[in-house]
Amino acid sequence: MIPILLICFAAFVLLYLFLIMPRMTGRPDAAPFGKWLYAHRGLYDNGGDAPENSMLAFQRAAEAGFGIEMDVQLSKDRVPVVFHDYTLRRICGQAGKVSQYTYEELRKFSLCGTDQRIPRFEDVLKLVDGRVPLIVELKIETMDTGVCPAADRLLADYGGMYCVESFHPLGVLWYRRNRPHVVRGQLADAFYREGEYRGFLYFLLQNLLFNWLAKPDFIAYNHKYPGMLSLSLCRGLYRSTSAAWTIKSQEELDEAEKHFDLCIFDSFVPEKQ
Repeated sequence: MIPILLICFAAFVLLYLFLIMPRMTGRPDAAPFGKWLYAHRGLYDNGGDAPENSMLAFQRAAEAGFGIEMDVQLSKDRVPVVFHDYTLRRICGQAGKVSQYTYEELRKFSLCGTDQRIPRFEDVLKLVDGRVPLIVELKIETMDTGVCPAADRLLADYGGMYCVESFHPLGVLWYRRNRPHVVRGQLADAFYREGEYRGFLYFLLQNLLFNWLAKPDFIAYNHKYPGMLSLSLCRGLYRSTSAAWTIKSQEELDEAEKHFDLCIFDSFVPEKQ
């Protein structure tokens, strides 16, 4: 009986290690990304004149020498725009979702009551122009991965350093299949500990159990949970690059730098780069 149990346990461990395994061969070099700190949605202030994911916030981040993390999703007419929430209420005070408006309709909405508007991804790339590296989060709400080829068409002509990431494994998988030379990352969180999401799907995402499918080059995880088992194994056993999000103080940054290769911050300006 005991040998059977040991065999079952060993098989379970091997299966688990297979499921969380990131890309192991043919990895592009992610090391250059670790030399930067990344301004989350730009160097923004939602109470000032440069709200999150605005052209002014991106301009200030680039001028300050910080890398930039930004969110890309599609408008109704399939234009890649830079905006975090799927809904417009929090930032624009409007009803509905980004995907329910054309770009021409979206550009009429104010960001946090300022003169800033929802920018096209294309315009943000022109603004940054390779001055600092970019982390491009692909926002995928359902099974539609159309944002991936739409963003990729613009990134293909971009001369600067960038990588892509997504909470949705199918977005990371798209890059595995179509652009294997691009550094790709799996976003995740300790969903059960945070208490925001429940269910079996979020258990799988929390524990990186889709890595076998998407084969990410880096794991971007909530900075508060560096000890999560799957994350620790990806970093320690598989030598995968790790990114910490979203750090909101110098003290949190100092701690995160002990555990992660690169850090994404907002709500303060780091003392060092």
